[in-house]
Amino acid sequence: MKTITAMICGILMVNLSYAQKQGIINNAESPHVKLKSINIGDCRWTSGFWADKFKLCEEVMMPHMGTLLTGDIGHALNNFKIAAGLKEGKHKGMHWHDGDFYKWMESAVYVYAINKDEKILKELDEYIEIIGKAQEEDGYLSTQITLTDIDRFSNRQYHELYNSGHLLTSACIHHRVTGKRNFLNIAIKHADYLYKLFRPEPNELARFGFNQTQIMGLVELYRTTKNKEYLHLAEIFINMRGKSKPEPDPTVRYKMVGDMVQERTPLRKSSEAVGHAVLALYYYAGAADVYAETGEKALIKALDRLWDNVVNKKMYVTGACGQAHHGSSSKVDFVHEAFIDEYMMPNLTAYNETCANICNAMFSYRMLGIHGQSQYADIMELVLYNSALSGISADGTHYFYTNPLRRIHDHKMDTTDQKTRESYIQCFCCPPNLVRTIAKVSGWAYSLSENGIAVNLYGGNSLDTNLLDGSRIRLNQDTQYPWSGEVKIIVQGCKNSPFEIMLRIPEWAEETRIILNGKTVDVEAEPGTYTRIKRNWKKGDVIELDFPMDIKLIEGHPRIEEVRNQVAIKRGPVVYCVESPDLPKNTDILDVYLPAKSRLEAEYQPDFIGGLTTISGNVLLRKDNKKGMYRTLDKPAWKTVQTTFIPYFAWSNRGVSEMTVWIPIVWE
Repeated sequence: MKTITAMICGILMVNLSYAQKQGIINNAESPHVKLKSINIGDCRWTSGFWADKFKLCEEVMMPHMGTLLTGDIGHALNNFKIAAGLKEGKHKGMHWHDGDFYKWMESAVYVYAINKDEKILKELDEYIEIIGKAQEEDGYLSTQITLTDIDRFSNRQYHELYNSGHLLTSACIHHRVTGKRNFLNIAIKHADYLYKLFRPEPNELARFGFNQTQIMGLVELYRTTKNKEYLHLAEIFINMRGKSKPEPDPTVRYKMVGDMVQERTPLRKSSEAVGHAVLALYYYAGAADVYAETGEKALIKALDRLWDNVVNKKMYVTGACGQAHHGSSSKVDFVHEAFIDEYMMPNLTAYNETCANICNAMFSYRMLGIHGQSQYADIMELVLYNSALSGISADGTHYFYTNPLRRIHDHKMDTTDQKTRESYIQCFCCPPNLVRTIAKVSGWAYSLSENGIAVNLYGGNSLDTNLLDGSRIRLNQDTQYPWSGEVKIIVQGCKNSPFEIMLRIPEWAEETRIILNGKTVDVEAEPGTYTRIKRNWKKGDVIELDFPMDIKLIEGHPRIEEVRNQVAIKRGPVVYCVESPDLPKNTDILDVYLPAKSRLEAEYQPDFIGGLTTISGNVLLRKDNKKGMYRTLDKPAWKTVQTTFIPYFAWSNRGVSEMTVWIPIVWE
């Protein structure tokens, strides 16, 4: 009898363990997801690229940003203190500055999940107490409205729901990691207020949402509390979109209509990514979260079309999104920080807001869970190693808002462009978004399959988690990826019955070799897929992967006029650029050409810009004194010089410079 009781208790414990899984997006019980998230903290970087980045995040990025936001420079905490009656003053910062602070708090929680530094929790508790005092009795919370004479929800440009979304998400993550309810209770009170306000779908609020982080936040709150009202409200925000005609409205700034804010076409009928890239990709990511819970076919079909449109017709080679600061959509609506026409990919004026690039990875991470296909992890990886990391300096304290693929000295800077990274950006949405991504990316490294584990990202790490049946699995990963293509995965412990390990073969990794316990495995390692190995695994089993790290020249689609007869250099997942510090003095970046037969060689340099692999080779410099917009073609005079190409994410760490990713090619 005792044995039976013990077995029943064991089953209950397994089910409880499954129900309590606390992933970055907590989709453990989402019925329409093929790959489920691991618990926060189950994967820890131990060596190599991401271990170094996380250490910098833990020791510099997160605390330094906290100093900015809790002090007078960032003023974000001051806004809450003033709203709480704890300080005199006026609101400072952008309308969405509350959301910036919540994102930074989320990054601090991810760091705490790894290092368990109680000082972090103590400080967060102090901030949460202040935020609670700033909250109105009915649950409303947005300091830029509370501290002014502006009416609530009188203009969606005030980003009230954007702040709401980051509040809900940050509070859910805080609860999952700490078990505390102080932040979660604030979020619940706020979400209940939103439900009462928006559930009737009043016409005067039909166009609210704008920067729709609230959809993701509401789904996470539903997953955390099991209150279906929050999922219902998330659906309402999707359903309301596209019902209003793009015409003047007192709640809407006159240009912020139509395709600019993804409201000309209802989501389920959409086939083209349009408008503000951050707004769009947050929206799509939230809709993917809703699909994971509801399984609505029309929703996922639309998201499939939109993901394909983004990745295959509007995304840069670096994974960046949002081609233009200002422009028009295909339906001739004004757009800002936005997607524009397919294959229209300017380099010098490329906008590519850091937030948009990160949102591209967030959307793909959710699609990875839904479909379980490696193409989505390929995009996550592309963004992480290129257009995300370019947003922060090697020392972790300076930031880019935009991420062009070419920079020249006489280019006129726009309002959010910078000649080099800055210590503080007035529009501060991107820096905390990036820091929280670096802090949490270990949670993206693995996913749980129906009967096994999927390896999504490679890097030196240790994994200690439970499979979906409750059994424990422990893995160690040893690699210097992305600088080396050699990856070793060691099984440290697992169940006795068969299960699968899914190994992502990156789309660029042709002729990958897989070796198991010293012997070549008879499985196909097809680029752009997961290779599945199912067997009775045991402690001490070793998987070795060898991804060929060939240096490749990448060309663009023929319709991308801006890169015709030009190439980009890529090695593994890393895109490279040439920067003026590596060229002869006074060389214009536009005079650099690449011989097609140039011998390019890679070398790891541990003491260069934080440690990275550079590529060296010959380039041709074209010099002439011709003036004017158009010139008669003469045979060029070339000068051959040796130069170094650096990873794109590392540019602008040596002062103001010129740079280009795309280089005209010379066929000899």
